[in-house]
Amino acid sequence: MARNEEKAQSMLNRFITMKEEEKKKPKERRPYLASECRDLAEADKWRQQIMREIGRKVAEIQNEGLGEHRLRDLNDEINKLIREKVHWERRIIELGGPNYTKHSAKMTDLDGNIVDVPNPGGRGPGYRYFGAAKKLPGVRELFEKPPELRKRRTRYDIYKRIDASYYGYRDDEDGILEKLEGPAEEKMRAAAVREWMEMEEIKREAKKAVKSGEVVAVGLGSKILFEEEEDVIEEERMEREREEQDREKEFVVHVPLPDEKEIERMVVERKKMELISKYASEDLMEEQMEAKTMLNIQR
Repeated sequence: MARNEEKAQSMLNRFITMKEEEKKKPKERRPYLASECRDLAEADKWRQQIMREIGRKVAEIQNEGLGEHRLRDLNDEINKLIREKVHWERRIIELGGPNYTKHSAKMTDLDGNIVDVPNPGGRGPGYRYFGAAKKLPGVRELFEKPPELRKRRTRYDIYKRIDASYYGYRDDEDGILEKLEGPAEEKMRAAAVREWMEMEEIKREAKKAVKSGEVVAVGLGSKILFEEEEDVIEEERMEREREEQDREKEFVVHVPLPDEKEIERMVVERKKMELISKYASEDLMEEQMEAKTMLNIQR
């Protein structure tokens, strides 16, 4: 009994579904050319349909296990739908609708950075990669940034930034060095003036003592002697330095050098020996050497 009821219910469901399909209008097909559409609402509807298809395919292309060929086909289909969407957006603008191209999504690389892919044709966006298609062989290299090559600076670039301040000629202009050196300069100046005044006072006392015939105080005399000794020592040191410099400049010959006559005699002797060795025999040369030995001739 239950079986017959299930059959009847199934037949009823099929009958109701068939009636509903008969009542529906025939499914409309999207126009092949966007220029064929004359209604703004229809153009917007077809754009929304393309957007849904793009969304489904973009969600599908995220799966890396689809294989290289399937991923490339999906990426081609998405790019084709994007080009078609651009045509419909342009048609919507022509019909007086909003401009959707201003808010179109940008393509990003694997790190999420926006990548500008120009179209060689100059119209619309260029070819884009989505999801797992960005990791395909030959595609990953497109998103990798080339390493930055540090350009070697030329001599012109190095000297271009060198000015007077580099050599320290403008150190006094900022006022910092003057503030630091001012107190030290005042102290040094005051010490030099005080020392000069003491020396002048010592000299005056010494002159007075010489004129009056009195003995100069021990402290003052020792100071004068000390100053004179310092001057003498300094003069002796400078004299030694001058002598050492002169000694370094002099050229000392440790081997006796022959004069012009000796050099001329040696040249004549050498030529004579060459002529004798060329034209005289060995026996004649031996006899000549024996004769020189007997006569005690050194040359």
